[in-house]
Amino acid sequence: MAHSKGTVVLAYSGGLDTSCILVWLKEQGYDVVAYLANIGQKEDFEAARKKALALGAKKVYIEDVSREFVEKFIWPAVQANALYEDRYLLGTALARPCIARGLVAIAQQEGAQHVAHGATGKGNDQVRFELSCYALCPKIKVVAPWRLPEFYQRFPGRPELMDYAKKHGIPVPVTPQTPWSMDENLMHISYEAGILENPKNQAPPGLYTKTCDPANSPDTPDVLEIQFERGVPVKVTNTGDGATRSSALELFVYLNDIAGKHGVGRIDIVENRFIGMKSRGIYETPAGTILYHAHLDIEAFTMDREVRKIKQGLSLKFSELVYNGFWHSPECEFLRECIGRSQEPVVGTVRLSVFKGQVYILGRESPRSLYNEELVSMNVQGDYEPADATGFININSLRLKEYHRLQSKVTVKQDE
Repeated sequence: MAHSKGTVVLAYSGGLDTSCILVWLKEQGYDVVAYLANIGQKEDFEAARKKALALGAKKVYIEDVSREFVEKFIWPAVQANALYEDRYLLGTALARPCIARGLVAIAQQEGAQHVAHGATGKGNDQVRFELSCYALCPKIKVVAPWRLPEFYQRFPGRPELMDYAKKHGIPVPVTPQTPWSMDENLMHISYEAGILENPKNQAPPGLYTKTCDPANSPDTPDVLEIQFERGVPVKVTNTGDGATRSSALELFVYLNDIAGKHGVGRIDIVENRFIGMKSRGIYETPAGTILYHAHLDIEAFTMDREVRKIKQGLSLKFSELVYNGFWHSPECEFLRECIGRSQEPVVGTVRLSVFKGQVYILGRESPRSLYNEELVSMNVQGDYEPADATGFININSLRLKEYHRLQSKVTVKQDE
């Protein structure tokens, strides 16, 4: 056994990788404190606690951060209409800084100099975890086994890891029937690696766990009314059975159930990792997909056109920063403040239908609406003079006329 290197707080999941890492860290001379964040994943947390203690963890902390995850991380993303590369709703990227906050807090409470994680050396999560940890506790030291040659050379593949687990009495839950990796939280579940690494391969039918196949979903839609205040959902009502939810966590869980029942929220994409490579990921984001469409609609209804153009640019940058792991950066904090300010008028209710894998907007109303029915009506003139449009068109056409006049001259000269 190596000499004592002090205490390390490990971001523990209960799975094969972090269980092996826990034992390996002890071999290196660390006292290991396991930290398991309940962020909405399906997990037997008591079994994970017993497992970590049996493997030699000095202490095990299990913390339910689900409500914090919704209110402090998911809601700002909803306000932003956050979407990475036009498709990814950032479920994993939002969870990592939330977990890191708990990890660092336990490290400080325990007087630990180190934190550790099981993220691979090729992915985004190593960046997300560590940038958050360093931002929250600049003096913290990070142990990343999958970047240490003495670890990854010893465990070049799953067989070596499995052999190590068997040798040290680590239960192995991974089965050949699921040859891909999964990561779940309240917002989504991701699938990658294994047979999914070939982007040509279609996802096997049994892969999806949060949503049913849209082809087999109910033949009757659920019609929901979602109420927003400052761009945040505060109440959902099912017009069919009258069910309502108003607390943040309950509302989000309910939307997950409804969207999952109707097969809403599946995507299969190739994305650009921050580290510089493309990767294939399959995601299920049920509630997030409903809220994305609902918020987009109420925002367009209540927000000034030019403000919204600027806000769209901020959202694009916000999504990139979150994906790349910069949640706790000064620029991301600034963007959250700006986006939050833009949401003051985003108040009202959106009525929508959830059906066969799709979200259909049915209507909306708001006391802060900028929509003037009389002004826009084709049947009422209202406070608008149609003749004024002639001058508007003439002024806007001036630039186009001058550009094409010059182009005509250039073309004539080139032909001479």
